[in-house]
Amino acid sequence: MNLPNALTLVRIFIAPLLVVVLLTRFSEDWVGLPQHIAGVSLFLFAAITDVLDGWIARRRGQVSRLGILLDPIADKLLVSAAFISLVENRLAPAWAVVIVIGREFAVSGLRAVAAAEGWAIPASKAGKFKMFSQVVTISLLITSSVDGGPPVETKAFPIIAFWTVPEMHAALEHLFGPGDVNWLDWRMIFYGLGRGLLWLVVISSCWSMYDYFRQFYIRARESFESAQSSK
Repeated sequence: MNLPNALTLVRIFIAPLLVVVLLTRFSEDWVGLPQHIAGVSLFLFAAITDVLDGWIARRRGQVSRLGILLDPIADKLLVSAAFISLVENRLAPAWAVVIVIGREFAVSGLRAVAAAEGWAIPASKAGKFKMFSQVVTISLLITSSVDGGPPVETKAFPIIAFWTVPEMHAALEHLFGPGDVNWLDWRMIFYGLGRGLLWLVVISSCWSMYDYFRQFYIRARESFESAQSSK
């Protein structure tokens, strides 16, 4: 056990705690923070540990098999817990979350098969971008919540409502026009941006999954060709 692995374990334990914070109604007197601020603070703290554990492990030469095993598990637990809580709070559509979480299961299974064959499939740039877009999107949507729900009610067709938030336009006009700006205006803007960026999360998830499967195919083909040439 070293510091990078300890940070990874902290991220694993934060995942269920994040669900409790996002789905349990509590008084601000309990923690001294509004629920949405407590939730986004906890999530961002966990996301920072994801950056720190890898950086510290490489800098100190403490890269271990345990860390390599636990790090992706911790990431997937954290992201899955956050997205499922957003669906419960009506802040994200279930079909988009199913695609994102399904991608995580598919890639995990693929990398497990590759590891069993002795093939190394490193994290791709598309995968890293996907993780960054997820952190930004989840943070915006958590911050936009009002009493555990969205700041606006989108009554359009679900797929259209995925990106169409008419109230956000009114908030932008109010924000950049005359009049006082209140916190609800900002929440509507955060909500609209978060729902829009969710498209980017879905697309980057599918693209990074394709990239992992492409790498797996290349390794499998090379192995097959090597086995054929040795006969």
